[in-house]
Amino acid sequence: MQDATAQMAVLQFISSGLPKTAVPSTIHCDHLIAAENGSNADLAAAKSTNAEVYDFLASAGAKYGIGFWKPGSGIIHQIVLENYAFPGGLMIGTDSHTPNAGGLGMCAVGVGGADAVDVMAGMAWELKCPKVIGVHLTGRLSGWTSPKDVILKVADILTVKGGTGAIVEYYGEGVDSISCTGMGTICNMGAEIGATCSTFPYTASMDAYLRATNRAGLASAADSFREHLRADAGAPYDQVIEINLSDLKPMLNGPFTPDLANIAGADIRANCEANNWPKEMSAGLIGSCTNSSYEDMTRCADLVEQALKAGLKSKVPFLITPGSEQVRATIERDGLTAKFEEAGGTVLANACGPCIGQWNRHERQGERNSILTSYNRNFAKRQDGNPDTHAFVTSPELVTACAFAGDITFDPAADAIPLPGGGEFRFQDPMGKELPPRGFDPGEDTFQAPPADGTGLAVVVDPASQRLALLEAFDRWSGQDYEDMPVLIKAQGKCTTDHISMAGPWLKFRGHLDNISNNMLIGAVNADSGAINEVKNQVTGEVKGVPDTARDYKAAGIGWVVVGDENYGEGSSREHAALEPRHLGGKAVIVRSFARIHETNLKKQGMLPLTFADPADYDRLSGSDKVSILNLNSLAPGSQLTVRVQPASGDAFEIKVNHTFNEEQIEWFKAGSALNKMKEML
Repeated sequence: MQDATAQMAVLQFISSGLPKTAVPSTIHCDHLIAAENGSNADLAAAKSTNAEVYDFLASAGAKYGIGFWKPGSGIIHQIVLENYAFPGGLMIGTDSHTPNAGGLGMCAVGVGGADAVDVMAGMAWELKCPKVIGVHLTGRLSGWTSPKDVILKVADILTVKGGTGAIVEYYGEGVDSISCTGMGTICNMGAEIGATCSTFPYTASMDAYLRATNRAGLASAADSFREHLRADAGAPYDQVIEINLSDLKPMLNGPFTPDLANIAGADIRANCEANNWPKEMSAGLIGSCTNSSYEDMTRCADLVEQALKAGLKSKVPFLITPGSEQVRATIERDGLTAKFEEAGGTVLANACGPCIGQWNRHERQGERNSILTSYNRNFAKRQDGNPDTHAFVTSPELVTACAFAGDITFDPAADAIPLPGGGEFRFQDPMGKELPPRGFDPGEDTFQAPPADGTGLAVVVDPASQRLALLEAFDRWSGQDYEDMPVLIKAQGKCTTDHISMAGPWLKFRGHLDNISNNMLIGAVNADSGAINEVKNQVTGEVKGVPDTARDYKAAGIGWVVVGDENYGEGSSREHAALEPRHLGGKAVIVRSFARIHETNLKKQGMLPLTFADPADYDRLSGSDKVSILNLNSLAPGSQLTVRVQPASGDAFEIKVNHTFNEEQIEWFKAGSALNKMKEML
């Protein structure tokens, strides 16, 4: 569990009344460290600012048997790859990029905090049987093409919702040209296509990585039954994608969505012209959980060294995020950090930083600008809070090369950079090392193991705290239909968990449900008006922000619903996007389709996630309608529900909606939440 989601997960576990977790569990402090002044200063500031939260998580970890990785340890997914992942294992994590561990052949699935609580309580974890999408890789990676380009191409093919409800399995001869950490990159970004998880067959690079990270025993065990750690010959797939790595080109996906593909060079240049995207590069950012391996860093350092020898320095702010303390210490020992800094780069703390909006960026606010990152997401406002920042996701190598050119359309395989004294400079293909020849330097020991018995330890939450608050149980379902509920907002187009519950500066309230609920749906676009965070109260006629209006309805005892479009809730696993609507009186979310994790999170909190039986009915509803959800007493697996819609003027009409509740999940709804039901059973 990362520290932003762990707060609510731990608070829910405390509510269960159980004395200790039933399975190995860990907390990782990576989300609450803001990037601004460099690694040491930012880490010190985070430790001071977030002391209350870190103390809570550390003490809860000690009491309930949960390992605690202190701030500065690194990003959860890199820590997991270095310490916990192993071929053939099954793991869940409260972060959507948990599938990163598929780089070591693990089935690693991102979930919401309530799912994690079930598992920590020793209960069964359920998942609807997924489809399997096969990605057949032939050829070999070479030159400027990287593992990142594989998943950018897959995102181009499948789109952000094409992997929903599926495991993506990579296979074929091309797999052998990809490093273990490169496979992690590909699996990490499987979250961007909605995949349940992604995985690779056991390879020699996995064996080498396990041994390099002091897990020779696991490597030997995997070697002993390696034939069972790969797909059977002729295994059937629900869909097969063919990719020839020898033909793959470097790509930049974006802006504003990770599935909008552009090929480096002429293609991105033409698309910038056609769409009026800024070509000037305003910042380059490499690292994050997606691309901060030793191999990534050495390939980028090779490019930096080439440019330095030609007398060049980065033309734009160039930010480097090591994925872990081990990576940071190793690249510093091996001289890579010094090269980055000589070229004008700034090495940030071992944390998520700008990737999740933890970037105190002071320049270009309110200006149209373009940035390149080696991250995984690029939704509007995600990195720096500026809706006019055009973020493109690409490989760390391409980010690095373009930083010296100052132009996102620069093609390092074909273009040259003019030199100040005349002449021109051309990059050679990047070269790197998959693993450090001198071995990894573990750096500072930042792990706090829980004591054998934490029974006598206390976990204190100050009732006056603005950062943390113990949870109150949600009310049980009344047994009655939901009648005449106003539509709080009809959301237009893409409505991710960033739109529903923003990160960035709001992360500090992740342990305080009432405070963080003030960001509910403030990023969603009102389909009726085109406005953001502005809706009309159907009772009073007042126009206010979305959470303010929801609070007014709640105070008046009025339940409400949200109407949404396709793939509603894509992105992060944050369950706050489900907790906040429930806390502020929401009863149902009716959409064309859901992202997997968000749909489950809504069920866990006692809400009704419903989909239009006829997707065209989305267009029939407006934000001024009232809806009634009928015949809830007959809610059963596979059944449809009837929704009566009463427009502000005109006759009422009825539509059909679908749901995916099974018998157990229906009991969650009746109990008011999955946690309520669990407490009844204990």
